[in-house]
Amino acid sequence: MRFAWIDLREVPRPQLQAVVDAAIHARMAGVVAADAELLGTLPPTVTRVLVPGGPTPTPAAMKKPGDKEGKETKAPDKEAKSPSGSAGSPSGTVFDVLLRKFGTQDELDALAGAHRAGGTPVSGFIDVRDDRTLQLSCAGAMVLPYTVIHFADPTKIPLEIVLAAADSAEGKLVTVVDGLEEAAIVFDVLERGSDGILFTPRSADEVFALARLLEATTPQLELSTLTVESIRHVGLGDRVCVDTCSHFEEDEGILVGSYSSGFVLCCSETHPLPYMPTRPFRVNAGALHSYTLGPDNRTQYLSEVGSGSALLAVGADGRTRRVVVGRAKLESRPLLEIRTHAEDGRLVSLTVQDDWHVRVLGPGGKVLNVTELQTGDELLGYLAANKRHVGLPIGEFCKEI
Repeated sequence: MRFAWIDLREVPRPQLQAVVDAAIHARMAGVVAADAELLGTLPPTVTRVLVPGGPTPTPAAMKKPGDKEGKETKAPDKEAKSPSGSAGSPSGTVFDVLLRKFGTQDELDALAGAHRAGGTPVSGFIDVRDDRTLQLSCAGAMVLPYTVIHFADPTKIPLEIVLAAADSAEGKLVTVVDGLEEAAIVFDVLERGSDGILFTPRSADEVFALARLLEATTPQLELSTLTVESIRHVGLGDRVCVDTCSHFEEDEGILVGSYSSGFVLCCSETHPLPYMPTRPFRVNAGALHSYTLGPDNRTQYLSEVGSGSALLAVGADGRTRRVVVGRAKLESRPLLEIRTHAEDGRLVSLTVQDDWHVRVLGPGGKVLNVTELQTGDELLGYLAANKRHVGLPIGEFCKEI
């Protein structure tokens, strides 16, 4: 599960308290500071990470796993500085992780030895600038509970190398990012991404924006069985092929429907077809007026879908994932209207290209050619709870016919 640590060391003094409050309210996983007293004021629900400016606190001064929450421990780091620059008192300080910089194998060995000795987790920070420090970061990720890495270069190749090297490690990898856009990229590297990020916000607003990014997951959908009640040829119209930047699984597609109240699961072109190769990135989705379901429970018309749009890939078991559109192809073709009804009698309609190679999915992921559908056949679909206005769900009266 991905997480974020908020770094307070360079937060502007006027914004500091607001950022701390936002980090607690938004349930950030951790807070990093050089001020031990400041960390001591934070609740135990936050991982308190100390970057000391003086000697490493002795194990006796660290919070032990058996310590009760709120118990005061004493750290001998008398040089710890508060954000104002004044000396911080070591009394009454509590922290959960001690973060030390390492740049040599001897320094890493010392950190690993301190971690094995028990007590508060001793973790490492490294600045990766070349192959030597890259290899050292890989070694750190294998032996430390947390390895915080700043990558000097913008390429994500070094991060990929560390992720691959530490794939079996029990410790967590934390990557330093300089903005929300980079945070989103770091979480997607090699599909699994960095376990966590270290982020210095400029304001409380950026903390809340980061919280929204961390929560950006796609939902499990409860799909319904739809029964075909009629099929008819409706003549020439414009249909949209959606070409994504992802490879669809055999039981995946996208949800498309003429009405905002219900959608049919349209199959991708992952399955073999005569006369042409497969297009595992494509869904021959339907007429351009149709709705399709995207992330955040928001719909788009197929006419609005284009390069860079985000849609939901949906599996026959209701699992979903976000996919990015590479392009959409709008072409005039003969069209076929498929009318179905749900168990509650709700009408779900789909208009697609009138051709045998266009397919939809049935229960169990069964692949069905649209031109061979018959009355009584069962399809997979999704029933929406609300009507839509500019793609957003709204509980107003709206009748679609």
